[in-house]
Amino acid sequence: MKSILVELKERDLFNQATNENKIIEAQKEKAGVYCGFDPTADSLHIGHIIPLMNLKRFQDFGFQPILILGGATGMIGDPSFKSSERVLLSTEQVETNVLAIEKQVKKIIPSIEVINNNDWLGKMSLIDFLREIGKDFNLAYLLSKENIASRVEKGLSVTEFSYTMLQAYDFYKLYTMKNCKIQIGGSDQWGNITSGTDYIASRIKRENSKAAGVTLKLLTKKDGGKFGKSESGTLWLDADKTSEYEFYQFFVNQDDDDLETFFKHLTTLNLEEIKNIMEEHNKEPFKRLAQKRLGKEVVSWVHGNSGYEKAIKITEAFFSGDIESLEPNELKSIIRSIPNSESKLGLNIIEFLVEAKIASSNREARELIRDNSITIKNRNNFSENDVIEENFISQEGIIIVKKGKKKYFSVKCI
Repeated sequence: MKSILVELKERDLFNQATNENKIIEAQKEKAGVYCGFDPTADSLHIGHIIPLMNLKRFQDFGFQPILILGGATGMIGDPSFKSSERVLLSTEQVETNVLAIEKQVKKIIPSIEVINNNDWLGKMSLIDFLREIGKDFNLAYLLSKENIASRVEKGLSVTEFSYTMLQAYDFYKLYTMKNCKIQIGGSDQWGNITSGTDYIASRIKRENSKAAGVTLKLLTKKDGGKFGKSESGTLWLDADKTSEYEFYQFFVNQDDDDLETFFKHLTTLNLEEIKNIMEEHNKEPFKRLAQKRLGKEVVSWVHGNSGYEKAIKITEAFFSGDIESLEPNELKSIIRSIPNSESKLGLNIIEFLVEAKIASSNREARELIRDNSITIKNRNNFSENDVIEENFISQEGIIIVKKGKKKYFSVKCI
């Protein structure tokens, strides 16, 4: 089997490593590899797909994947390249978030081992921390770390200053308990990762340390835009927060220039498959074949085949106009992704369209009616005097209005 490092480099994922030979040896040994997430919310978001996918990638090359959830470090917050101090979460909120994320991750990678670092850090007293961890870190060494130094002048509390030491201890615990030799993370985690490898070396004979770290490139678009940025806000991996339909549409709407990189970073498709997909796509780019395939790969991985099928069903209903055929939970997915407004019942359709902000004026509303450009419950032949009554209400107590061929609005009846 080829080296995982070759795979990462071929996919343009590799950023830097503390020791490439140790990574190759760890692969031969089928050692553990880990990545850590702090539970700052009750769901992971689209930015977490890359580290999750790379844990899966390492697993495919023989490693044992481990995810640490920061039940303890999440109470502090990682200062790495943040402009200000994090808002501290309550113990109860962190515990709720840990349970939710563990369930989510297990669904995406069933064989992964999920560990809460509160299992050991939560039992450690201040004196234990100073004696067990603090004595092995030189102050000058910590201040030389870019992720710490970048915050010192702006303001860095002792609380956040301790974060890199706690993360280093996490690596040491996994190294000794789980035969975990490798830590991976984004390029912004280099300081924390090297703190871990150095700390392990300080606890055992340096020449015997097999710990190594790898940082992976952060995914950005060719135009410099941040991957995962969406007009609708954060794209969550929880379908109750971001529906499978919204998730799928995010990928279907990506630019052609970014597709090859997205395939390499976000899927396990081999490079030959990706090349073939792009060649087929480039023959008729207007069909967006590559975007649809990318959406299928990522949505199926995160939400399963059923999630992908649901996204396709909603997509087809959206563009055919047959929204009324959708199940209640499917309709909710559409409501979240289109403009929402309110209007009273009993208004004529001109008044209704203006009050619901579907038309900017009575004049525009009349033009829409005249051109049969307003569709409600598969009807588009309205007269100006038609009154909007309860019979136009769909499921969930709302009226779905189609304006033109593609624009939809959800109107709550009050």
